[in-house]
Amino acid sequence: MLKGKLSLSKAGLFGFCLVLALASCATESRTLVPAGFAATPQPGWTRTGQHASFPDSAYLTAVGSGASRQAAERDALGRLVSIFGIDVRVDVRVRESYRNMGGGGAGTHQIEFDEDIVTGAGMDNLIGVEVGDSWSDGRNSHALVVMNRARATQIYTEMIRANLEIIDGLTNMPAAERNTLGGFSRHQTAAVFADMNTSYAALLSVIGSPQQGLRRGDDFRREAQEIAAAIPISININNDRAGRIQSAFARSFSDLGFRTGGANQRYALNVNIVTYQTDHQNVNVFARMLLSADLTDTRTGAVLLPYSFNHREGHTSWQLAEDRAFMVAEQLINGTHRDNRERNIPAYRDLLEDFLFQLIPQR
Repeated sequence: MLKGKLSLSKAGLFGFCLVLALASCATESRTLVPAGFAATPQPGWTRTGQHASFPDSAYLTAVGSGASRQAAERDALGRLVSIFGIDVRVDVRVRESYRNMGGGGAGTHQIEFDEDIVTGAGMDNLIGVEVGDSWSDGRNSHALVVMNRARATQIYTEMIRANLEIIDGLTNMPAAERNTLGGFSRHQTAAVFADMNTSYAALLSVIGSPQQGLRRGDDFRREAQEIAAAIPISININNDRAGRIQSAFARSFSDLGFRTGGANQRYALNVNIVTYQTDHQNVNVFARMLLSADLTDTRTGAVLLPYSFNHREGHTSWQLAEDRAFMVAEQLINGTHRDNRERNIPAYRDLLEDFLFQLIPQR
């Protein structure tokens, strides 16, 4: 259901109050008609989309229909969104931090997401839309949603300006900070805000206010990959088996664009693995594995991201049980094991990505 102005007010709520009018003759009855609709003629806007209160020069409009007013509003909103041909959703982590991020050290510029102009139903970043009119004959409902061109221009132009300030604050940093995990994260996050601006600019073009000179998100992603290539991660593993664990962790970094290998790198993943026999059950022997992996800044000695888990695997011999423990550990790290969720063990790549996001400056 649409929020705020798109939600149904108490005054607008209607129920189907069926009135049964019996004729004087017991065998005669009238058609059941919902109260309040019989004398209301169908307005022209339900067919043409043209509404005297919302001229095309000042508004974008869309008409929807459905079995209920709520369904009609949702249908109309979907038709309006299709006019822009864009998806203005963003990473939920970025959205949650939107108000906390300032640009250039000049303070935080907040965009107030007014409940009266924010839509719901999964499209909660389309701002500046409200229900202009509605009508029902008791069986089908129609709704007209409208976007005021001038108001939308003001809102989205301000959002683009605020995003540009955030992008500037993210990417303008001392040279010494650029080729760091923080520098990588800043550019990846800047790419998300640039993507938002691309969507907003497309919307503004439709309503007659084109924006020029905006950088695309891919521009910042390329810079992030250049940074990643400049800061390879060394992976040091104690007690690996056939390179299984080395490969799993290396894949997690490469998925995000990082190279791994070498010695004396700024960042190192230090992994320690211990396996031991626990007990027997019938013919099976069980091997327990304890794995810890600390992503460390070797320059400061700080552990940036700790990661650990333990698990037990069984087989008919110690050798086979230990082999299985390494195989399952590889799957758990990659997030491909069917029991990752049940065992409450996150894929390392997901944990790493969340950690990198947290490196963006918060205000």
